[in-house]
Amino acid sequence: MLAASILPVFLIAVALPMMPPLGFLLLLGWRLVRPGLLPVWAGLPLGMFDDLFNGQPFGFGVFSWSLALIAIEIIETRLPWRSFWQDWFTAGILIAAYLVGGWILSGATPTIHSFISLVPQLLFSILAFPIVARVVARLDRLRLTRWMRTQ
Repeated sequence: MLAASILPVFLIAVALPMMPPLGFLLLLGWRLVRPGLLPVWAGLPLGMFDDLFNGQPFGFGVFSWSLALIAIEIIETRLPWRSFWQDWFTAGILIAAYLVGGWILSGATPTIHSFISLVPQLLFSILAFPIVARVVARLDRLRLTRWMRTQ
């Protein structure tokens, strides 16, 4: 997850935001695919690390990642048995809130033109969530694989 927070800095440099926030997507993926693995307080240190690289004001990652984990925890207590479509809908709302919140708090003047330039990143991020969830499921399967044979 930490490497995913750094990765968008190196991949592409364009005038418009296109790369999804991979660290946040992986956080959502791990929390929605494997609910018991990350505690609610994990948003604080992971968001703090993400704040170093995402370009937002310091504290935005801590606040948004912690708020996302709290929201997922509340949804989990209300709906313990969910389908993937509900997880994707939840992730889509949280991604939209994260990107719009970052757009508003970025320090730039929010205009309709800057919002329109945010829409491709928003759509790409929401559409990338199933791929991220699949990667998380594969990594979790790899994590649970027995590597040593017992005699």
